[in-house]
Amino acid sequence: MSSEEKSTDPNNLKQYVKKTWIKWSILALIVVFLLLFQAIINIFLLVLASALLAIYFYGFAGLLQRYLHLPAKISLIVSVVFNLLLLAGFFWFAGARLGSQITQLTDTLPSTIEKAKAQLNQSAVGSKVLNYISNSGSAGKSSALIKRFFSSSFGILSDLYLIILITMFFVASPMVYKRGIVHLLPEKAKDKGDELLDQLGNVLKKWLKGQIIGFFFIALFTGAGLWALGLPLVFTLALIAGFLNFVPNFGPIIAVIPAMLLGLMQGPNTVLLVFGMYTLVQIIQSAVTQPIIQKKMISMPPVLTVVAQVAMGALTGFWGVLLATPIVAICMTLIQELYVKKQTYH
Repeated sequence: MSSEEKSTDPNNLKQYVKKTWIKWSILALIVVFLLLFQAIINIFLLVLASALLAIYFYGFAGLLQRYLHLPAKISLIVSVVFNLLLLAGFFWFAGARLGSQITQLTDTLPSTIEKAKAQLNQSAVGSKVLNYISNSGSAGKSSALIKRFFSSSFGILSDLYLIILITMFFVASPMVYKRGIVHLLPEKAKDKGDELLDQLGNVLKKWLKGQIIGFFFIALFTGAGLWALGLPLVFTLALIAGFLNFVPNFGPIIAVIPAMLLGLMQGPNTVLLVFGMYTLVQIIQSAVTQPIIQKKMISMPPVLTVVAQVAMGALTGFWGVLLATPIVAICMTLIQELYVKKQTYH
């Protein structure tokens, strides 16, 4: 049979059409899976944030029970109400003061930037830096990157509302959700699943303890440094630095930006002092508190954490970067329990 007859053979044509449909169907399924994965992972991040907040509420309630000898339910109610009021008070206090400072900064920023440019132009290195920034369009790229970083699944305020709502359900009846997950497992895997959920809870609790230690250290020393430099909004900037310490690698970089902008109001030299002070605090934190934090949680390779933050940030924005570290901790625990230990036993 000639090649022309093969090409016009109905059976060959049917096979070709069938293979083409299979290829395009697989491609379509991959696209649908990726879209669903992105939607599901955004929801998973909100649930994880809610679980961490619930763990914090229970931990704070445990402290109240231990030192004030309150009943368990009363301790939990006091823990939730006190911390939510504290958070609301911070936003009210910081928001009002920060708003007035932002207005003042907006008025003085153009002239301050021009003064900084004039000083930079006096040196050869400074003029090269200015030319590079103006020619490369770094400002536009940076604004796009910041916009992507602070993007989220529903918007920050909506996300916070959902996190608090889900947290309340977790706090009210955590065992209901744990039993629900265990019931979905096969009969022979129920005991292992129950044990694994307890282990994951302990891992997240240890991570949270370590981060809280870092929070107080960074907030205290940053506040002292800002006070010594005579900057306004010391309390607010110190708390921002402490909270952003929950985001390793990238959090300290973001935390220094508002302090440097406020430093611009006092002159370029203050900006350099602020940057140096933040850098010094981070160096001390890495040398002093980081070993303590590592003892409170499982040890994670720094490169793995950075890669996870970049990947999660590109995929989901702010929440991905914030929660990349506990996600890595969860994955490492699952791999250790479900794969590594089985290989060791065999």
